[in-house]
Amino acid sequence: MYRFENLIVWNKSLEVVKKIYLFSEKLNDFALKDQLRRAATSVPINIAEGSGAEKDKEFKRYLYISRKSLFETLACLKIIKLLYKKEDKTIEEKINEVGKLLNGLIKKVKLSV
Repeated sequence: MYRFENLIVWNKSLEVVKKIYLFSEKLNDFALKDQLRRAATSVPINIAEGSGAEKDKEFKRYLYISRKSLFETLACLKIIKLLYKKEDKTIEEKINEVGKLLNGLIKKVKLSV
């Protein structure tokens, strides 16, 4: 098992990805759908990539990228709500949970740098 697979934040971010894919399945705005999906998948991908870093400083950088991608995911959802009146509150709740976990992990990694 790889280091990232043991991280709660990584596993929770996978749940967000799954929810995003199901939510966006019938979205006809293909550009926005693609942007949303890419942003969501970027979160666990960057956590995984960063966990392979030799130094915690580099891992921290990838965690910041993951957090930015999480914000991008949320922004895409807000745009979809504005334009298409389509939303899923459970996704936003999961995003908030992942955000808190990411912030906690960033703080922990900062202390070790």
